[in-house]
Amino acid sequence: MSKVYRIGIIGCGGIANGKHLPSLSRLKNVELVAFCDIVLERAEEAAGKYGIQEAKVYSDYKELLQDQSIDIIHVLTPNDSHAEISIASLEAGKHVMCEKPMAKTAADAKLMMETAKRTGKKLTIGYNNRFREDSLYLKQVCEAGELGNIYFAKAHAVRRRAVPTWGVFLDEEKQGGGPLIDIGTHALDLTLWMMDNYKPKIVLGTTYHELSRKENAANAWGPWDPEKFTVEDSAFGMIVMENGATIMLESSWALNTLEVDEAKCSLSGSEGGADMKNGLRINGEKFSRLYTNEIELNSGGVAFYDGKKEQAPDVEMRRWIEAIDQDKDPVVTPEQAYVVSRILEALYESAKLGKAVYLD
Repeated sequence: MSKVYRIGIIGCGGIANGKHLPSLSRLKNVELVAFCDIVLERAEEAAGKYGIQEAKVYSDYKELLQDQSIDIIHVLTPNDSHAEISIASLEAGKHVMCEKPMAKTAADAKLMMETAKRTGKKLTIGYNNRFREDSLYLKQVCEAGELGNIYFAKAHAVRRRAVPTWGVFLDEEKQGGGPLIDIGTHALDLTLWMMDNYKPKIVLGTTYHELSRKENAANAWGPWDPEKFTVEDSAFGMIVMENGATIMLESSWALNTLEVDEAKCSLSGSEGGADMKNGLRINGEKFSRLYTNEIELNSGGVAFYDGKKEQAPDVEMRRWIEAIDQDKDPVVTPEQAYVVSRILEALYESAKLGKAVYLD
């Protein structure tokens, strides 16, 4: 890579500082040149820590987009503004990485996809769990056909008690939903990607508010305020694809269960199966006997050395910049992310209507 890409960050909150900025700062061919947040102090702090010396700060993203020297925009704001900012960025001639989910509504996600196609700019969505070592290995297994036709799968996104109490996570107006659109979206994306199946036909969903009303609840980030908890605490669904394949989706921030799994999937195919529930395991039948293979993902094997590893967000950012530099599709395409948003919205609609939703 000979070109140095200039990046602007819109939204300097938790996901920016916890994921995007540290990983981008480790790349040699990018410069973090502009930072925007409605709380100007957050933009100033991020610029001071990660920006180049002459980095600029803004409280209005529209002013940032006027800088024609910026090549790439990362949209790291609440869900309800993903589409507005991403579309404006694409229209301004920038490539865009938008955090998951793609948008608050499927209609907005479709507009983002169409704008990227019309402008010729690249758009990707921050589904970083695709870039974990176990995910990348399992994707190779699926692509090699070792599982055969994957006709049944489970998408896991369950926490026992880990409700995010900061920011706008509990605000349905800002987010569009709770754990389903927050962490269920990761599990669903991972599952669809492994199956390489993006043609949903029928969706049946349920949502619950069983634990959100509890006072002084045990929680990883301290008790939540029941009055502000306006989204579901759990959501579950069944998705039937056009080819007959079935996906069961489970998502919860708070559930009375000991089976806790997040951003994982289980796959059942005609030739074998796989799951991520206890490491990465491949199962099947060979020579009239059943087998279970546990995949060793540690690359060390030498005393005092665990091997060289990239964390998933580091791989995600590197491959995103490579897609731009090499003019190829990003790993997460807008077409794929749109289908995820479409299914999520249909699950919420089904739960509200109390019946299955058929997708044309």
